[in-house]
Amino acid sequence: MEGQSVVQDNAKQQEGKITLHWLNKSRSQRVLWLLEECKLKYELEIYHREPVGLAPPELKKIHPLGKSPVISIEAEGLAKPLVLAESGAIVEYLVDHYGPHLAPKKWREGMEGKVGGETEEWLRYRYFMHYAEGTLMPFMVVAVLMKNIRSNAPFFVRPISNAIVKNVDALYLTPNFNSNWEFLESRLATSPNEGKYLCGKDLTGADILMSFPLGAARGRVGVTKEKYPLLWAYSERLEAGESYKRAVQKIIDIEGSYDPEL
Repeated sequence: MEGQSVVQDNAKQQEGKITLHWLNKSRSQRVLWLLEECKLKYELEIYHREPVGLAPPELKKIHPLGKSPVISIEAEGLAKPLVLAESGAIVEYLVDHYGPHLAPKKWREGMEGKVGGETEEWLRYRYFMHYAEGTLMPFMVVAVLMKNIRSNAPFFVRPISNAIVKNVDALYLTPNFNSNWEFLESRLATSPNEGKYLCGKDLTGADILMSFPLGAARGRVGVTKEKYPLLWAYSERLEAGESYKRAVQKIIDIEGSYDPEL
C-alpha cells in the first residue's frame, strides 16, 4: 500500500514533526538511519517502485520531481510544511538542527572566521558531504544501467549490447572505480587523529551519506576485502552501528526484508 504510515517516537523533545517519504531500493535509507542516530520522532511514509523501476506517481504530490528521499517538516510558525529533497541537503539540514554531534568542530583555535582556519576534520566533512552524491554515486548509477542493459536486452541484439557494456566497463567504469577506491583507502589511512571514519574519530553526516554507495559496492565493482581492507572494514563498521541496525530492522518489520542494492 503506497504511503503506508509508520510513526517512530523516541525523542524526548523535538521542534517540528518530521515525515520521511521512504522508497524501496533508493537512497532514503540513509535518512532513516540519520533520524535513528539523532533519536528523533518521525513518521515514515512507505512507497514502492513500479515494475519498470520508476518511483510511483504519488511521490510527485510531495515534490515535483517525484524522487526519494524527501522529508517534510511541520513546525510552529510555518504556514505549510517545509519540504526538503536531495540526500545531501536533507542530511545537512537535519544535522544543523537536530544532530550537531554529527558535524566536526569547524574552526581551529584562534582562526575563527578566517580563510583556511577550518579544521581538517571539518574540511573533510564538507568535501565528503558533496563527494558521495557528486562523484561516487554517478558511477554507481551507470554501473546499474549497464547491468540492466546486459540482463534485459533482447536476445538478437545481445552481442551488440554486451560489446557496448564491456567497453563502458573497461574504458569508463573500471578505471574510475579503481581511482575512487584507492582514493578512499588513502583517506581512511590518513584519517585525522588516527580515526576510523573518513573525517576522524567520530561518525559524521558525511559517513552516513557514504554508507549507501559503499554498501552497494562491497563485493562488487572491484571492492574486495583483500584489495581495500580499510574501505571494507569502514563499510562494515558503518553497518554495525546500533542506529544503522535499528533503521534496517524498521524496514524489515514493515516490508519483511531489506535490500541495500541499487
